[in-house]
Amino acid sequence: MEVATFKGKVMPGECVAVKAGEVHYFAAETEAKFVVADLERLPEPIMTSGTVVFSITSPLLRYLSFIEEQLKYQVNTDIEKLMYDTFYALMCAQQVLKQFDHRIRNAMEYIDAHLSQPLSNTQLATIAYLSPTQFKKVFKQQTNLTVTQYITKLRMEKAQALLLHTDYPIQIVAETVGYTNLTAFSRRFSQYVGLPPSKYAR
Repeated sequence: MEVATFKGKVMPGECVAVKAGEVHYFAAETEAKFVVADLERLPEPIMTSGTVVFSITSPLLRYLSFIEEQLKYQVNTDIEKLMYDTFYALMCAQQVLKQFDHRIRNAMEYIDAHLSQPLSNTQLATIAYLSPTQFKKVFKQQTNLTVTQYITKLRMEKAQALLLHTDYPIQIVAETVGYTNLTAFSRRFSQYVGLPPSKYAR
């Protein structure tokens, strides 16, 4: 993403504010999930902060997931208006939180690029130049998730995208997101999504 003073990778849980008429460029990976909100006016906290990229709260992240599910479920203009109004209200109430600590960003970028591989807390702590204990603490403070929860979230979201948008066999999907055991993948996917991979978007 390139806009204003920012040029780099935007991580899950971060928001980019692009003002009207501002030149910007971005490219997304095929399986990436993101929301583009075209607003008549940016909420006041964002307008006045001068911050381009910032992390958003866990409740807003969950609300965006709800919006995605609702839009897939049915077309209803009344509900869509209410969803927009609620989204805007949440954005107005949003505290513009600081961007992720660069040490945590390094670990997050590594996780994102290596979901098919084993990922250990010790390994990620080394990448972040922190002790394993410090890394776990700072990661939770920054993301509101444990390291394991974050990795699982990214793996399951990527698995959903691959099942929706590719014809990959489930075994290949499992291996792509770091599971060599198909049974373990199916169990985790079912727990996370509520459906087994064999019944998800097939």
